[in-house]
Amino acid sequence: MKTLAATPTRAPETRPVEQACFWMATRARAAGPPLSGRREVDVAIIGGGFTGLWTANFLKSLDPALEIAILEQGMAAYGASGRNAGMLGESVDHSHQLAIAHFGREEAQRLAGLGLANTDGLLRFLTEHGIDCDLERTGQLYVALLPEHLEDLRASAECAWSLGMTHYRLLDAAETRDQIHCDRYQGALLNPHCAILNPVKLVEGLKREAERRGVTVFERTRVTAIEPARDAVRLRADGGEITARRVVLATNAYTHLVFPRLLHRFIPLYDYILVSEPLTSAQHEAIGWRARQSVTDTRSFFKYYRMTADNRILWGTSEAAYYRGNRVDRSCDHSDRHYAELRASFARHFPALRDLEGDEGEDRVAERACGGKRFGFVGRDSIRRLRDIELVKHRRKELPVFSHLNVLR
Repeated sequence: MKTLAATPTRAPETRPVEQACFWMATRARAAGPPLSGRREVDVAIIGGGFTGLWTANFLKSLDPALEIAILEQGMAAYGASGRNAGMLGESVDHSHQLAIAHFGREEAQRLAGLGLANTDGLLRFLTEHGIDCDLERTGQLYVALLPEHLEDLRASAECAWSLGMTHYRLLDAAETRDQIHCDRYQGALLNPHCAILNPVKLVEGLKREAERRGVTVFERTRVTAIEPARDAVRLRADGGEITARRVVLATNAYTHLVFPRLLHRFIPLYDYILVSEPLTSAQHEAIGWRARQSVTDTRSFFKYYRMTADNRILWGTSEAAYYRGNRVDRSCDHSDRHYAELRASFARHFPALRDLEGDEGEDRVAERACGGKRFGFVGRDSIRRLRDIELVKHRRKELPVFSHLNVLR
């Protein structure tokens, strides 16, 4: 057993991500079959995470006759989609204020509406297709840790209200501490539309739905080359090859490994997360948190946290680590320095839980996609709108994409 509190001696974490990641380690099934031999398809998707599986499901809904294959280097959710905090947000940009700064007020208002529609669309999809991913619509608290942070919260609230997002609510210090017993809280902004879920269960549900529609998923299949073929593209992989009329790169932080010309368009950043053992009734009572909201503070390098379905505390940091040469491999999956800082931070927030332990299976690894710990569900109207926005952004200035890998320990 290991405590979340910082201790002077602690063995370095060395387990592979499939065993160390809280979400992945609870998955019961074995890996699916890898690609073998030669195949031809209409669409080949590289990457078996959220992007790849949503793409496959949407394409099948548009044209059920399409032959679609997904090639995943590990198991589905091996990358970002299985390594995040499982916090579902409604914002398309990082904040409404940034949306206004990037695109102007009119576009920001449209994006805010799309964010709400996307969240509702995701929840509707889960209900219609019977996907159980431990979803709880608990809301999210954005907490101020210092008095001066209260002005940031009020500015965020007023910005949201000005865009028609009237469900945001400001809480004073007493109201915030009544929700979660933490003396550091000076106030909070509550968004009741946010939710928490198990990301690997969501991926598994999307995979089952895609396979029900006729999509073939090859796991343990690493693409080693992308080559032009006559009116098609050939993907070479360990054990076989696929020729496809269209190829989708749904590879996030790993994209430059299969398409090297994009090496300098990606900056992979690792985040790290801790997960505790389940709280006892007395421990839960000591901190309140009965509404089970997810929480983010307002600092530039912030902490984010939530309860799991079995009442563990997931505790993460946005203080990202970059590894020289855009390295993305198993050597980056753990950072004992980050883990020690997370334990110390946890103890500062919840001194009553200073001795809370996490068993050997809970030093977990996770990834954060799209530079945030939130989940995206992009409907058809949003896809069209975001495509236009991306074209405008690229005309303004060529910028690298920041792709985050969290480590959920």
